[in-house]
Amino acid sequence: MGRYVESIVVPVPKGKLDIYQGLAETSGKIWREHGALEYFECLADDVKPGEVTSFPKSVQLKADETVAIAYIVYESREQRDRINDKVMKDPRMKDLMDPKKMPFDGKRMFYGGFNVIVNA
Repeated sequence: MGRYVESIVVPVPKGKLDIYQGLAETSGKIWREHGALEYFECLADDVKPGEVTSFPKSVQLKADETVAIAYIVYESREQRDRINDKVMKDPRMKDLMDPKKMPFDGKRMFYGGFNVIVNA
């Protein structure tokens, strides 16, 4: 298919959504500057807790939080790895990745890379 997607899921306190959006906007700029094809940040709208698993359960969602997902599109996994290496070395990321300043609990964040099998 020629595309690779990285997805990130994180719980965000509703009272910190403005801070999270600022972090997301800056992150998107950094990833795009280093070569990502597309960068998306999304907030839960129609996400219900499931009996066995769900977005809320996956991040141990609290009553005052919502689920955010990000996905980043690359040409390939190799490109993702090169871009992420550059992103993590970008001096702007030091401030964004500071656990004391993050507007969410990074311990409940999860992420992974996916090969695109259908692009309709």
